[in-house]
Amino acid sequence: MALSYKARRRWSLVILLIGLPVYIIAAVTILTILDRPPLWLELAIYVALGILWALPFRYVFRGIGQADPAAKGQDGA
Repeated sequence: MALSYKARRRWSLVILLIGLPVYIIAAVTILTILDRPPLWLELAIYVALGILWALPFRYVFRGIGQADPAAKGQDGA
């Protein structure tokens, strides 16, 4: 099932405004439970988690900053 451009824009907003803060809180909570690991390990964990959250959503975010490809030529000109 392919999402339309409009649906992908809406889902990207939901992911960024709701999903990302929840993910950040979960990551910080998990690292707090680890009782302050060494700085290099903590940094590596944050970098890995920062990359991993976006991988499942690559398709949703792809092309969102571009103009709607289906609207080309429909501007009335």
